[in-house]
Order: sequence, then structure tokens, then C-alpha cells
Amino acid sequence: MSMTRQAEPAVTTPPAPGPKETDGRTAERPLALRLLARPEVGVFLGAVAVYVFFLIAAPPVRDGSSMANILYQSSTIGIVAIPVALLMIGGEFDLSSGVAVIASALTASMLAYQLSMNVWVGVLVALLVSLAVGFFNGWMVVKTGLPSFLVTLGTFLILQGVNLAVTKLVTGNVATDDISDMDGFDQAKSVFASSFEVGGVNVKITIVYWLVFAAIATWVLLRTKYGNWIFAVGGNKDSARAVGVPVNFTKISLFMLVGFGAWFLGMHQLFSFNTVQSGEGVGIELIYISAAVIGGCLLTGGSGSAIGPVFGAFMFGMVQQGIVYAGWNPDWFKAFLGVMLLGAVLINLWVSRTATRR
Repeated sequence: MSMTRQAEPAVTTPPAPGPKETDGRTAERPLALRLLARPEVGVFLGAVAVYVFFLIAAPPVRDGSSMANILYQSSTIGIVAIPVALLMIGGEFDLSSGVAVIASALTASMLAYQLSMNVWVGVLVALLVSLAVGFFNGWMVVKTGLPSFLVTLGTFLILQGVNLAVTKLVTGNVATDDISDMDGFDQAKSVFASSFEVGGVNVKITIVYWLVFAAIATWVLLRTKYGNWIFAVGGNKDSARAVGVPVNFTKISLFMLVGFGAWFLGMHQLFSFNTVQSGEGVGIELIYISAAVIGGCLLTGGSGSAIGPVFGAFMFGMVQQGIVYAGWNPDWFKAFLGVMLLGAVLINLWVSRTATRR
């Protein structure tokens, strides 16, 4: 009698777990390299170096009131540098932002004074004018395809001429009249140009606005759809448009955001000094752009942050006031800024190459 045996299923033993295979593309980089990849790291290191340098070279910097003054100077740069940085991340930049600050202040001052109106009317009209200038810049860029350099250079020249010509025509002078005794001035001053004490040190309200604007801009960039749009249109607008990003809306709104920043700083200057010199603002736009570039924003767009320009503005304020506290000739200020700008660009380049090196 033949017997058959049913074949039993073969039992396979799984291989012992070993180290997970990864290649250079999927391997997680060390924490230090990931931190270096952040665009604001280079300017943070530069800001610390400049701060330590002036702590040693200019002993008055160690005083609390001196630091409050440095932060105030930094805030007057940073309030506009933040929206300028967002615009640069979106692939554009604005050469008219400096004279736009003065244009908004002139509009508010002359409208309120010449028509004997509450200063808040002038403030609101100045806001509309600033947003309109930003809209015009953005609309011209997206509709004509011209580089923003050419469009905003034209706006810069227009505003510079209008500021001088209209002020002389209306007031007969190169400066506006004093509006400190007009209705609504005290309330507006408390909003745009007030101060408060911290530990016996007088602190300007613009420092608070500066940091709040930076926090909001950071949240927008990192946590909202609009922030994704900004990076997308700055990286490649054609690809962004292909996936449904509203490129025209994003670019125009960014120019209008710069207009808002210019208006806000213009109101601060008006209610701080009660009058405005119509010829000011020329050349300040380069300071805003430089603060953004030092903060890690690329001129080609698609990369940057809102925190980097905060440190960039701080470096400018630190140098501007540190030279005075050190007792040096202030004529060296621009030369120092040029060296600082080149140094920051080189540091950012080194940081970027180090972060991407495997």
C-alpha cells in the first residue's frame, strides 16, 4: 500500500533587521546644516557680530536709553523693509518706497491743513493714495511685463517731482505747515508716534509695531495659502499660474502692501515732527532693499523670510547710531553700510553652500 505525503508549506525566516538604506537624497541632514539652510541665519550671526563690536567700541551703547534709540532707528527701517522683503520673495522690488513715505505724509498734512479738516481725514486719504500708488506699480508690472525696476523707477521720479512741486505750489515753501494744533492730532500722535516707559527707559511705539508686523508677516508666509502663493510666483510665475495660483493678484497685492508700509511710516514721521520736508525720502528705498537682501531675500525671488529683514534693519540701526556713540565721523556711515552689505551677501552665500553640501 502506497502512502502519499502532503507537502507542507515552506517556512521562510525573515531576515534580521539591519540599518535602513538611504541615499544622499533621502538621508536627513544634521540639525546644524538644516539650521544653516534658513535664510535668516547668516544675518542673525552678522547682527550679533555687529552688536558685540559696538558694545566694545562704543561704551554708550551699553546704556538702556541708547539701545532704545538704536531699536527706534531700526524700526523706522524695518516697518517698510518687511513688506519690501515680501515683495522681493515674490520676485519684484520697489524703488519708489522711499519717496512714497514722504508722499503719504505730505498728502495727510496738506489736505488737513489747507482744508481745515480733522487730521484723521488726511490720514485716511493718504492711505488711499499710498495703496493707489502700490496698485499702479503692480498693475503696470503685470499688464505690461516690464521689469519692476523700470516701472518703480518711473514712479520714483514722478513722486519725487510731485512732492516738491505740489508742496511749493500749495504752501509756498518746501515744507508743510505745522499741524500740531489741529483737531485729531493728539489722537493720531498717540497711535503713530507715542512712547512708553520700560524700566525708566523711553521706548517708541514703532518698535512694537515693527515686531508685530514681522510676526504677522512670518505667520502669513509659513502658515497661509497666500504665503505659498508668494513663494510660488517668486520661484516661477509660469509654473505657479499653471497650478492655479493667482499671479496677478499676488503681485499687485504685494506692491500695495509696500504702499501700506510707506503710509504707516509716513504717518509716524508726520506726527513725530508735526511737519514734513518735501525733498526727503530719496535714497532710503535702497536702505529698505539692502535690509531685505542682508536678511536673506534673493533678488531673483522665491526665497527669504520676514525675520531676516528684522535683523537686517537692526544692523542698519546699530551701525547708524553706533558710529555716533563711538564718536566717529558720521561720513563713514555709508561706507560702513557698503562693507556690511557685501559681507552679509558673502556670508549668505557661504551659508547656502554649506547647507547644501553633503
